[in-house]
Amino acid sequence: METLKDKQIEAIKQMLNLNQPASKVVAAEPVWKILIYDRCGQDIISPLVSVKELREMGVTLHVQLHADRDSIPDVPAVYFCLPSAENLARIGQDLQNNLYDAYHLNFISPISRQRLEELAAAALQSNCVSQISKVYDQYLNFISLEDDMFTLRHQSSDPISYYSINKADVADTEMESIMDTIVDSLFSVFATLGAVPYIRSPPDNAAAMVAEKLDKKLRENLGDTRNNLFIMDATKGSQFRYKRPLLIILDRNMDMATPLHHTWTYQALAHDVLDLTLNRVVVEETMGRPPSGSGSIRAKTRACDLDSRDKFWVAHKGSPFPTVAEAIQEELEQYRSSEEEVKMLKASMGLDNESDAAFSMVSETTAKLTSAVNSLPQLMEKKRLIDMHTTIATAILNHIKTRRLDTFFEFEEKIMSKATLDKSIMEMLSDTDSSTPEDKMRLFLVFYICAPSVSEAEFDRYAAALQNAGCDLSPLNYIKRWKAYTKMAATQNHYVGAGTKTVSMFSKLMSQGSSFVMEGVKNLVLKKHDLPVTRIVDELMEMKSTQETEDYRYFDPRQPKAVDSSQIPKNRSPFQEAIVFIVGGGNYIEYQNLVDYTKGKASQGKKRVIYGSSTLTNARDFLKQLSLLGQEIAT
Repeated sequence: METLKDKQIEAIKQMLNLNQPASKVVAAEPVWKILIYDRCGQDIISPLVSVKELREMGVTLHVQLHADRDSIPDVPAVYFCLPSAENLARIGQDLQNNLYDAYHLNFISPISRQRLEELAAAALQSNCVSQISKVYDQYLNFISLEDDMFTLRHQSSDPISYYSINKADVADTEMESIMDTIVDSLFSVFATLGAVPYIRSPPDNAAAMVAEKLDKKLRENLGDTRNNLFIMDATKGSQFRYKRPLLIILDRNMDMATPLHHTWTYQALAHDVLDLTLNRVVVEETMGRPPSGSGSIRAKTRACDLDSRDKFWVAHKGSPFPTVAEAIQEELEQYRSSEEEVKMLKASMGLDNESDAAFSMVSETTAKLTSAVNSLPQLMEKKRLIDMHTTIATAILNHIKTRRLDTFFEFEEKIMSKATLDKSIMEMLSDTDSSTPEDKMRLFLVFYICAPSVSEAEFDRYAAALQNAGCDLSPLNYIKRWKAYTKMAATQNHYVGAGTKTVSMFSKLMSQGSSFVMEGVKNLVLKKHDLPVTRIVDELMEMKSTQETEDYRYFDPRQPKAVDSSQIPKNRSPFQEAIVFIVGGGNYIEYQNLVDYTKGKASQGKKRVIYGSSTLTNARDFLKQLSLLGQEIAT
């Protein structure tokens, strides 16, 4: 079945084909064009289409809308941007300067009637109405990172962050605007899927506001016969789905421990310690001392693309880090044996022709060598990927060792699963080691969120220890107030079943003299458990009636009138497909937990779950936002 990511790629390729359906037979010569996008358009395209693929589709140049651009006559320009006042003013300027031969204007979100009229006025004034080929609403206002994962924005400064939604002085108009931005993007997701969802959300929070507004927006579109995006017709037949998915909208406040939790899987670690952004991670490689003998160590950065074209990444992104290190080692050994084989074949071809053995070997060896030479491109690509993953894994390993991340991860897993701790929290906070103040603050916040109660006196002692460790206490001020407002009774057993076990130390790695010296790092194997988000998804997909979800609201945009939550159909069969969306920011830990759930016994591989979030934040960014909120309380 086509995924959300597949459908978004298809829509972008059609747009780059000047909004003509991309024919199955590739044209001998594509129409050469230039692509002009704003920052949002760039963020949407970059994880989906490589520069090489853009070139194959005839894009000779791709530039920022607000960059200085020269006139390129006789070439059509494809614009892909939000219909903001700033962007439209710049498009008007381009028309005035007569930069291109033809203008294909594609708006990421629908352009309003008023702004369309402003654009028409600018085109009339510039006397280039005939050059505007068409104006399209693309409904592509979201970023697909995986087949089963999307986010709405990636800049931390975006106005839909956890901080923006929860800050003390947020005005009603500002909150309305944030909710409308989120709803606009979620509507784009379902317009791209070609599906009208059933919607569930908890009551009385930001998630409930999004659910209400989205229900209204879908309802209005379904009632508009001229502009209904969900009608099954001959052209949209492939997009229409008979099985409607379940959309579960949740608020970040329902689980604050997971985004702060240290992690142990490859993709989540890359996001946490190396800042994986839009499927790309930039790693610093040390180059050794410069030849001048100046003494300083040179470093160069290397950009690594991690996407579905990389088989190793697809296979191991959800694996615990030690497993990844062993897998890289095995791949390296396989590559070396293949390389050795090619060398031996070359040597055998260079035998003296006087030897009888040489003559008998030539025909057989030639066939082998031809095969080896044909496989050289794959071999080179394999070597590139091994080198890349070795670079990334080495950088992660350095962080694990210097910051003792394995110890923090294990300790937090024990806290979350209510297991016995080897040492007290106070000892962990007071240790004078190489771990960062940020790591200690994350550990304490996980403990404090999960603890049934902490007395004022105890709290003050912990705060003093954190201050001595060099921590900024602002996040603690916010979480203290958050905890006071949250009904903690419902969240006490959130993490039952979590934990780790330590297995024997990397026998393969140690015996084979690996480039990964893993001494001093624990080999932790994760025990399977469901995080709060996964548990709620399971309950709602299976139509289970539990105390936790019984007051969740229910919306069916296809019903002529809004349905009261008490009228939820009790006899319907469980859902096979769900989209879970987190208002206030998601993370790779929750995403991976849902992936494990869909593969596990609970669904026997029959369920499909897409994970979406307003933003995708790592623990460092989330802590910064909590710090800003805490500072507001102090002032």
